[in-house]
Amino acid sequence: MTFSGLVKSIVTGLAVTAFCVPAFAADTIKLGVAGAHSGDLASYGLPTVNAAKVVVEKINAAGGVNGKQVELLIQDDQCKPEQATNVATKLISDGANVVLGHICSGATKAALPIYTEGKLIAMSPSATNPMLTQSGDYPTFFRTIASDDMQARLGVDFAIDKLGAKKIAVLHDKGDYGKGYAEFARKFIEEGGKAEVVMFEGVTPGAPDYSAVVQKIRRFKADTVIYGGYHPEASKLISQMRKKRIKANFVSDDGVKDDTFIKVAGKKAEGVYASGPIDVSDLPMYQEAIAAHVKMFGTEPGAFYPAAYAATVAMLTAIERADSTDYDAVTAKLRGEFVETPIGKIKFNEKGDAEGVGFSMYQVQNGKYVELK
Repeated sequence: MTFSGLVKSIVTGLAVTAFCVPAFAADTIKLGVAGAHSGDLASYGLPTVNAAKVVVEKINAAGGVNGKQVELLIQDDQCKPEQATNVATKLISDGANVVLGHICSGATKAALPIYTEGKLIAMSPSATNPMLTQSGDYPTFFRTIASDDMQARLGVDFAIDKLGAKKIAVLHDKGDYGKGYAEFARKFIEEGGKAEVVMFEGVTPGAPDYSAVVQKIRRFKADTVIYGGYHPEASKLISQMRKKRIKANFVSDDGVKDDTFIKVAGKKAEGVYASGPIDVSDLPMYQEAIAAHVKMFGTEPGAFYPAAYAATVAMLTAIERADSTDYDAVTAKLRGEFVETPIGKIKFNEKGDAEGVGFSMYQVQNGKYVELK
C-alpha cells in the first residue's frame, strides 16, 4: 500500500504493537521530534512524542513513505531557548528531513534561525506566538494551531461581552508566548474602549510566591484577570487569589488549558476559563487517533496530541506526494494541497499557518475543562 492510500486509514485498522525506535539504515525518512520531554512543561511535549510514535508505527507497518521506513530522532529541549538551539543543531547534524516541534514559543523562536539557515521544515502543534509566522523571518516554519492574536481576541471579547469585565488586570510570565498573548490582550482592551486595563505586569516563572501581584489585583479592584503563560504559574496565581478571597474571574490561554493545571490547583481551579483548540472530538479521525493512543499507551493523550498527530500526518503526506524530501518540493505540497487530519482537512498559507483551525473558550467545571458553546 502506498502512503497516499494510507492517509485516511492511518488511524484505523492497522495493528498497534509496543513501540521502539529501530536501528534503521541510512536510507530512511528521518523525523525529528523536539520539545519539552522532561521538566515542568513535559505535559505539553510528551503527547507530541506519543503522536509521532503512533503515526510512525502505523506508517512503517504499512511499508513506510515512498518505500522508506520513518525513523524518529527525539530530542528534549525542556522548553528552554538555550537548549532548543542545541537540539536544532543536533537534529540537523543527525540528518533530520523534517521536524515536529518545537512546543513552546520561546524555544521555537530560538531554534528557528537554525532551521531557516538549514532549509529544514519545522512544524509545531503548539507554538502560538504570532510573529513566528507573521514576521516572515522563518519561511521554514509551519504550525497546526492558530496564533495568539486570535486567542487573545477571543479571551478579551469573552471577558468583556460574556463576563461583563470592566477592570482587567493583564498578567504574563515574561516569556515570548505569555507576554505576547498579554500584549495583544491589552491592545484589544484599549482599542475596544469598553473596559480598563488597571494593571499590566509580569510574574517570574518558578517564584514560590506571587502575593505582591495578588495584593495589587485586590488594590486595583480588578474584576477580571487575563493571564498569558503556562500552568505552573497560573496554578499558583489562582490558588493565592482564592486563598485571599479574591473572586475576580480568571481568563487564560492554551498554556493553562491542561489537566496538570487542574491537578495542581485542585478545587481552586473551578470556574477558571482558558482558550484552547476547537473541540473536534466528533470527527472520526480524531476518535480513531485517540483510540490508537489508548491502545498503545493505555492512557488518554494530553495537550496538543491531535495537533501533533495532524502535523506528523501533514509532513509525511507532503513528502510522499512530493516523492522527495527536498525542501521546496515538500513546502509546495504543504501549501498547495489539503490533507485529512484528526483536527480537520487542512493546508497551509504562505505564512505557514494552517487554514481551518481556531480556538474555543473552555471552563473548569467539576474538575474538567468543558468547551463553552
